[in-house]
Amino acid sequence: MPDTPETSRRTAVVTGASSGIGAATARRLAADGFRVVCAARRADRIEALAAEIDGVAVVCDVTDQASVDALAAAVGPELAVLVNNAGGAVGQEPIERTDPEAWREMYDSNVLGTLRVTKALLPALRASGAGTVLNVGSIAGHLTYEGGAGYTAAKHGVAMITETLRLELNGEPVRVTEIAPGMVHTEEFSLVRFGGDKEKAEAVYAGVAEPLTADDVADAIAWMVTRPQHVNIDLMVIKPIAQAAPWKVARG
Repeated sequence: MPDTPETSRRTAVVTGASSGIGAATARRLAADGFRVVCAARRADRIEALAAEIDGVAVVCDVTDQASVDALAAAVGPELAVLVNNAGGAVGQEPIERTDPEAWREMYDSNVLGTLRVTKALLPALRASGAGTVLNVGSIAGHLTYEGGAGYTAAKHGVAMITETLRLELNGEPVRVTEIAPGMVHTEEFSLVRFGGDKEKAEAVYAGVAEPLTADDVADAIAWMVTRPQHVNIDLMVIKPIAQAAPWKVARG
């Protein structure tokens, strides 16, 4: 049976595809020729995105195992690329005033969500003969900063999952990679972190001439997953030139 445009396209899954880095990555991978499965909780957003890029929308909550199992069923027997992007930050209080439930929420989405989705889709990645797992981490997964203990703990968890999985899959046809962005100005990340407080959210980027955009990160992700299959980009740290560290940012 000859290839059709649908069967000849390699499949990529992007979680957290309803906004920000996830949506930008879905668009970029589609432009690069992938059939993109857009996975997120907000059906209206991913359905609109899938229609725009000729992809597939799958409503998925990475904190719910049944939802992740349904995603795996929708993906099918083979998968070329998995971008584990779902996650985020909640709050920025010092440890003595932080809410353990906020930590639980961050751990469930960032760490256990990455685990659930990777575990569910690993058979399809193997079956493709040339799979790639790309975990969207953060510089918070490699550094620490005041007020960020819960988020840095979660993103350190993502980094350790990535490194361990690479060891466990050594010799198999699946690459395991991480991108660790610094300051990225998206429409929702800081807004969600600060419980919808627009003033606090915008203060994060105040005076920074050019923070990264979601498209900057998507461009880097696309480059990482389209290298020759024998090339594994273990870790890419990407920050705006204005940011030297989480706590060191040039502001005008």
